Parts: sequence; structure tokens; C-alpha cells
Amino acid sequence: MASLPRLVTAVSSTAIRLCGFIFLRWIPGHHFVPMIFTSLVVYLTSFWSLRQNQLPPRASNGRDRSADRKSKKHSDSLYQGNEDSMLKTVLTGLPSTRSPRLSLVTALFNIAVALLTLDFLIRGLTIYPSAEVSFSRIGHVSPTSANLLFRESDQSQLPIVVSYQEVSLLTPLKWVEEGTVYKVDNSTDFTATVTLKGLKPSTQYRYRLSNNKTGSFTTAPQPGSPQANRLSFVTSSCIKPNFPYNILSHPLRVPGIESMTDAVAKLPLILRPAFMLFLGDFVYIDVPFRFGSSMDHYRSEYRRIYASPSWSASSADGPAIDLPWIHTLDDHEIENDWSRGNRTAPYPEAADPFQHYHVAANPPIPERSFANPEEVTYFSFVNGPASFFMLDTRTYRSEPSKPNSTILGSAQLQSLLTYLSTPEPEGVRWKIISSSVPFTKNWHVGTTDTWGGFLDERQTVFEAMWRAERELNVRIVLLSGDRHEFGATRFPDPVLNLAPSQLQPDTAGLGLHEFSVGPLSMFYLPIRSYYQTDDEDVSVKYVPDGNSKFGLIEIADGVDEADPDAAAPVPVRSSILTYSLYVDGDVVWKYRLSIPLDRDTATGATTSGLGDNTHLPRGRVLEDKISRESWDIVVKKVVGRLEGLVRQGVDWASDIYHKASL
Repeated sequence: MASLPRLVTAVSSTAIRLCGFIFLRWIPGHHFVPMIFTSLVVYLTSFWSLRQNQLPPRASNGRDRSADRKSKKHSDSLYQGNEDSMLKTVLTGLPSTRSPRLSLVTALFNIAVALLTLDFLIRGLTIYPSAEVSFSRIGHVSPTSANLLFRESDQSQLPIVVSYQEVSLLTPLKWVEEGTVYKVDNSTDFTATVTLKGLKPSTQYRYRLSNNKTGSFTTAPQPGSPQANRLSFVTSSCIKPNFPYNILSHPLRVPGIESMTDAVAKLPLILRPAFMLFLGDFVYIDVPFRFGSSMDHYRSEYRRIYASPSWSASSADGPAIDLPWIHTLDDHEIENDWSRGNRTAPYPEAADPFQHYHVAANPPIPERSFANPEEVTYFSFVNGPASFFMLDTRTYRSEPSKPNSTILGSAQLQSLLTYLSTPEPEGVRWKIISSSVPFTKNWHVGTTDTWGGFLDERQTVFEAMWRAERELNVRIVLLSGDRHEFGATRFPDPVLNLAPSQLQPDTAGLGLHEFSVGPLSMFYLPIRSYYQTDDEDVSVKYVPDGNSKFGLIEIADGVDEADPDAAAPVPVRSSILTYSLYVDGDVVWKYRLSIPLDRDTATGATTSGLGDNTHLPRGRVLEDKISRESWDIVVKKVVGRLEGLVRQGVDWASDIYHKASL
């Protein structure tokens, strides 16, 4: 039986290594850091004690040599039962009774794990404060304008002259001076936004600033033009630099941005994305630790992301920073699971850099926002065949799972319902709603932080969406992030009265479709927490693994089959949306939705007997490279469901305690 000191040494050593691996490679949770360093203190103390007891007594004189030999023999026999092989010493962290060097190696290994943890925590903060970072980027692009945002803290560079030029393969065209910025200061963290105006639709431009910042972009198509029948864009969420941790990597490197840049560069020119729709958690102010809640702390997190060398990663289209990005807000840009409105600290401090770095270059707010325009952080725009409504599911939400809980707030809800009921211009076939958190309640861990905690409001929104699909000849697609996993879910219109066979888990079919994807560059959960429990949220596909995931959405006119399951499918001219899921740079799953451009032909071609509402064809899986379940997936599912049950039990006990204390 092992002695208590040896047991303490082995357990503390195992805790250091296990927690270190999880923290640096799986999940950078704040609980692991104190566990690592506390275990290190315990380990070094017990390790030193064992080493001291293992040292043989010092020889005194000739008369004592015999006694020394007897003592050494007794000592050897004492430890003989616990004699450590080289492998055992390395694995357990216990000191070797025969090799001081091996003892030193195993101790240094544990110290190294703690030092790597410390490096991940503070190297980016201390060595790269990024106060002097200078960059420029394009935000929202319309047919005739583009929002250009830049940061320049070097006052000697002022004034900043902004110019642009149409890209021509024949002869260089003249530069057009858009304007001059004479002042940038700390009030906006040295950022400024300039709108380039008077541009031509569907035209490539380059811009330059007098501080040597340059870039390029392409304007959106003119509504009603042939180019307006096509659109391609990417979407994802969640960024944490240098994770999974790599000691050889730059601490601000974002591998997911580079992976996405490489994947996009391989696409045909016609499929190159027009923009990135980023659905929140651009910074993680509280992961693994919040080092402060002041405005300066929040600003510094944004600066560090924009100081990442990954933005300079080049492709055939140029550096990654040239892709226009538009943003929504989520909790880690404020505080985990934030639901305390826009007046409570630290929201005002967190909103400041979000306003200057993202909102300033975002699309316009809805025409009918039902609120003071200066306080609106939800947006709406049209690009080609699709119109977009970008929700803010953090700023206006109340506490979830309470009577009259709201995730949108009254003004945003009214604005969204107005948008849904408004017919789109000719040629716009898709209404795309983005949310930072998933609509589905199929995730059973942290459900109340999603729309699953606001089911009454979700039902109101869904009813408006189903009505719009029935009456406006559009199709609605939901995009979301937050979960660090991918989940495709459909929400069938109850009017369709679908048969049970069409509501089975992991099936393509009819209904509103949600594609929730993340992270772009962060951890993924090692358990399985997404599964279908009723007929309201029908699971289509679940892909949890992958540190870098994003979706590529392509919309284009083509020919689709109104009812591919019919005995003689009828081809129908359609607007077709293809969703491609990329995991770690590779396409692993593709799904197709379509909306017939000739509604009468499509309805007449349908023979399934489901009624007139089937003018919207079923979704279809085009490609699936996800491997079948193995034993480890089954284990992860069981763990995920157990965690969900535990959380439900804790919530139940908390509710009982709360009611009893009233």
C-alpha cells in the first residue's frame, strides 16, 4: 500500500498534467488555473519531502561503516516495494529512488506545465498591449458605398487622407479623394470611419490611406441586375487567439482566420464570399480570466485581436483583412451569459469599443427601428437575392425563463415583426435572420441562455416567420453562433400537419431552417449536448468537433426539383441556397434549400399531398463526410445528457429554495 506522501505526490502531479492539458488544449476555463498552481505547490512540497527521506545517511568513520551499510540495506528494503521504474516515475511524477536525474526531469515537467499555463495567460497581455496598433478594414458594402474603418494612434500621421480607385486590368484609373480626417483621439480609441460614396455596383475597388494602409473590396450588385441573383458569404462566431495553445505560435495568432482564408482562396472566383457575417464573441474578456472591467480593458481586447498577424495571412484575393466583416454582439464581449440590460455595469464599458470598432462600420439600422437611432444595435440590409436582419440578443434581454421574459426587447421585437411582414423588392427571395445565440432548444446545456429561455417570444417570432413564408413567396433562414458546435435544425410550420415519419431526428425536410456554427477559432465541447426531444425542433445535423468551423452560404438561380421524391421529379427554375460546413478547413457537409421562381409550376409538381404550402421544397443533404458514431461518441453523449440532468436538478433545487425564501 502506498504511503500517504507518495499518494499526495502522485495525485497532485496527475492534477497538474490533466488540468494543464484540458486548459491548454480543450477548454481554457478559469477553474483550471488555480487547480494547476495549487497542485504545483502541493506537489513540490511532497516531492521535496520524499526526496529528503530517500537520501542515505552520511558516513561518519570506519567504525560506523558497518552500521551505515546496515542502514542503507534497511533503507533499500524499505523502498524496495515501491521501487519506481523509469516509466512509472515519468508518468506519476514520483521521485526515483535510484536516479536523481530522472526525479529532476519529472519535477521539471510539472513545473513546465504550470509555466506554459502562465505563458498562455499573460504573454499576449504583457508583451503585446497593442496600444499602438494601426489597421484599416472594410465593413458594410452597398452597391454605391463602402464603410471604411481605420485606427491610427500616431498623431504625426494626421491628417489622414482617404482615397479610392477602381481596379482596371487595362490602364490604371485615377485615384479619387474621398476625404480627410484631421482628428482621431482617445474618445474613439483613435478609430474613425469614412464612407466611400459614389461607387459603381459590382465593381472592384482598392483604397489607400496616407498612413500607408491599403486594401481592396467589391461593391454589392445593383438590385434587379443579373448579378443580383447571386450571393456568397461566410458566417461563424467566437475567437480566442492561440487556442489550442501552441508555445511556438504568436500569442495573438488566430488559426481559424488563416484556415478560413486558405479555404476561401481555393473557391472559384464566382463563389468568393462578399462578406463575413460574424455572430458574436469577437473577444473573450472573461476567458480564462477577466483582468479588469474598465473601458480600457475592453478596448485593449479589441486592439489585440486586430493586432493579430493572422489578418495579414494572404490568399489569391489578398490578406484576410480585405474580407468585409459585419458584427453582432454576444455575451463574452460583455460578461458570460449576460442578461442585465444596457445600463448595468459593465455593459456601458463593453459597448464603447463595440461601437467604435464594429457598429461604426456595420450596415444601417432598420428603417423602422421603433427606438432612438443612436441606441439601436440591430441592423438590416439587402445584398443581391437576400435581405438580412441582424438581431442583438444581448443588449435588451431580461432574465430568462421568467414570466414575460424578453430576449429582444419590445422595440427590437416590433422592428423584427415589421421586417418579417414587409414584402421584399422584386428579385429578393430570401429573408436571413442572424442571432448570436441559437433559436433551437435542442442544446440541453446552457439552454436558458439561448432562445430556449424565451420560448414565448420565440413562438411569436416563429408564427410571423411561418406566415411570411406562406404569404410573401420568400424563404426564411436562421443563422446563429455561440455554441462552439454546429447544429442544423428545422422548425416545421404546424399548418403542414407533417406525418411522424417526417419529424424524425437527423432528417432533412420541411420547415424554417437554422444553421448554428462556431467557433471560428476556439475550443469545442468534448461532450454531446444536442439532441431532439419533441416534434417542434427537428434535428437535421449535429457536428460538435473541430476548433475551427464556419459556414459558406451560396445563393444562385438554377434548376431544382420541386419534389425530388416524386416518381417523375419536375425540374423547376429556382433560387437555390447551398450551405457548406467547413471544419478545420475542409468541407464536411452540404445542404440545399430552394425557392421556386415559378410558384404555380412548383405547387402543381408536388404530389406528396401536403397541401399548397409545399411550394417550398424540402431541404436536402448534398454531401456528408461525417463518420458514423463510434464507442467514444456514445460515451460523450451519455456524459452530455448526465450533465444536462445535473443542471436541471440544480435549477429545480434553486427554484424551490427561491420560492421557499419568499
